[in-house]
Parts: sequence; structure tokens; C-alpha cells
Amino acid sequence: MPAKRFFFFILLITTNTWSCKPKEVVVSPTPPATVTFAAQPKNIVLMIGDGMGLSQISAGIYSRDTKLNMERFSVIGLQKTYSANNLITDSAASATAMACGKKTYNSAIGLDTDTIPCKTILEEAEERGLATGLVVTSTINHATPAAFIAHQKLRIMYEEIATDFLKTDIDFFVGGGRKYFDEREYDKRNLVKELRNKGYHISDYSPKNLSSLTSKKENKFGFFTSENKPPPFSQGRRYLPYASQTAVQFLEQKSDKGFFLMIEGSQIDWAGHANQGYFMLDELLDFDDAVGKVLQFADKNGETLVIVTADHECGGFAINPKSKRKRLRFAFTTNNHTGTMVPVFAYGPKAELFRGIYENTEIYFKMMEAFGFQ
Repeated sequence: MPAKRFFFFILLITTNTWSCKPKEVVVSPTPPATVTFAAQPKNIVLMIGDGMGLSQISAGIYSRDTKLNMERFSVIGLQKTYSANNLITDSAASATAMACGKKTYNSAIGLDTDTIPCKTILEEAEERGLATGLVVTSTINHATPAAFIAHQKLRIMYEEIATDFLKTDIDFFVGGGRKYFDEREYDKRNLVKELRNKGYHISDYSPKNLSSLTSKKENKFGFFTSENKPPPFSQGRRYLPYASQTAVQFLEQKSDKGFFLMIEGSQIDWAGHANQGYFMLDELLDFDDAVGKVLQFADKNGETLVIVTADHECGGFAINPKSKRKRLRFAFTTNNHTGTMVPVFAYGPKAELFRGIYENTEIYFKMMEAFGFQ
């Protein structure tokens, strides 16, 4: 890492300037008295809490005096997360299933079981003139976001996944992992420069924070929140709610035809792998704050379908006996993923499509139907 960039990295961590805005006081999520939705959505926001199962959501509910934003959803389903080759999926296979509608092997990115690329919902939207975006708290080329925009045999092919960003016209992305774009080992390409030559306004954490972005209609935007992995919420990362709000507002004015946006609370999963309950709780509540920002937009817009789900559960997380509100006793059964079903929440036009119990591949087909693409 260049010395100047490393200095800024340390400065940002120690001064908490990862925050785009001061942390807002959490208020009870109260929807407007009347919300009129269109018959069909122009926009879909798919929000994925990586590793977020029902127990994790329950912990969030029992840790606050006010309701979670996720409690606003009245349409709820369950999805089965297993992959093509394992009852216990990984994020790559599960995200590919939701992005493409195909079960695949663990570690596959945007490929079917025969390693043939499958067209993703983001690519389907882009082909039809919709604006597209990704916002994550991981590296932007990590498994879940990668499955919506890239096609590679293994999730660890980070530089190859980064290269696939040049093969799309995604309009807005926020996440870590700048080094995979401009400090590459596989080749000497500078993908940041190539993105700029393609018309993108690319910025990062070192000269400014996300709130300084300007939403110029003629530009596409990319913002790198870290050189590699973004820090956890507990170390000052605060951008997810603001980036989510910025993304929907930017994409709305980017295309008259609508937009598709995927937002991931990535580090809920990392906390599960680490078996750290309060780390998990911080990440889940940060994700829920982002859900609140998107719901505010959906209520005003009336043409936006919001889907909140997970790719899998992580940690076999449990709330144990002798727990009390805001004084929970956590336990884990594993430091890996589990095979339990995960919830699907839907809000807005065509939300009713997401009731029931179904395969994770159905997320793709239900989004295609909601958009009217089929």
C-alpha cells in the first residue's frame, strides 16, 4: 500500500471518519398513514444480510426498545438455501442462485454446474435500460456482490472478478477492495483508470468520504471504502445506511425505466464465523438501519419493491436461557454456515409473490416476474 494511502487508512480508522454522517438516533419505524403502491414495480432493491437467520434477527429485536425496520414487513416467506453439491451452501452458490435462478456448486460465481455463465438479474435489468447498483460492507468483488456482476469458476479469483466490472455498465457501486483494481498481481492493468476512461467518477476513502459525492446524471459512480476489507461497525464503519439512501436516490434519476439495486450487510456473516455475538448484533442493526432508509424511499416512491433476505445462516446462533432484553446470552454451534432456512421479507408492489416456502432460485424468478421481464 502506498505510504500516503496507508496514512489516510490509519487516520480514517482512528478518527472514525468512515462515517458518512453522524450516527442517527434510532426511532421507531412508523410508516406513513397511507402508502399507495403501483401495480408493478419499476425498481427492485434486494437487501441481503449475509449469514442472517431468524435467531440473529430475534437478537436484534430483543436488543432495542423500539421495533426493527424489518418488523414493518407483512409479507414473509422462507427460502431453502442448499447448493447443487452441498446441503450447506456458501455465499457464492447462494448468491448465484438468487442472481441467476440456478443452483450451482459452492464457490461458483455466476456460473451453473457446468461452469457456463448464467445471466444475472442485474444483467437482465441492464439490457432493458434500467440503472443498476451494488452497495456492500465487504470488498465489492466478494462472493455475494460478485455473483450479480461476474462469471468466474471460483470466488477467490478476486482480480478476475474485478475485471468483470469492465464488462458491464453498472451505474453505482460502493464497497471495499480497491487493491484488486489498481494494485494487481495477476496483471498490471489499472482498472480504476480504465473505469474512469469508461466514464465513471471513481473515488475512495483517502481524499474524501461518501457524502461528498455529487449525483451527476451523466456520470456513473464507484466509491471504494477501503483498500481491502472494510472495517467492522465497531471500528468506525458507518457508510451502509447513507450509501443505501444515496444509491436509491441516484439510481432513480439515472433511468426513467427504473433500477435494480443489491445491498449487502456482509459482516453479519463474518461475526458468525468468528462466533462473536455483539459483533454480529452491531452489524445486524447497521443493516436494519439501511433497510429503514430504503423503506423511506419506497414509501415516497410507490414503485419500489423491497426484498430483505439472507444467503444462509452462519454460526448456528442461539439466544440461550437466562437471557433478558438488552442482556442476551449468546451461543454458537459452529463457526461455519448451517443448512437452516432463512426468511424473506417483501414490501411494495408485487410483494405477495414472496409468500410461502421455496428454493432460493425462486428469488430470481419472482424478481423477473415482478419486473415483467418474462
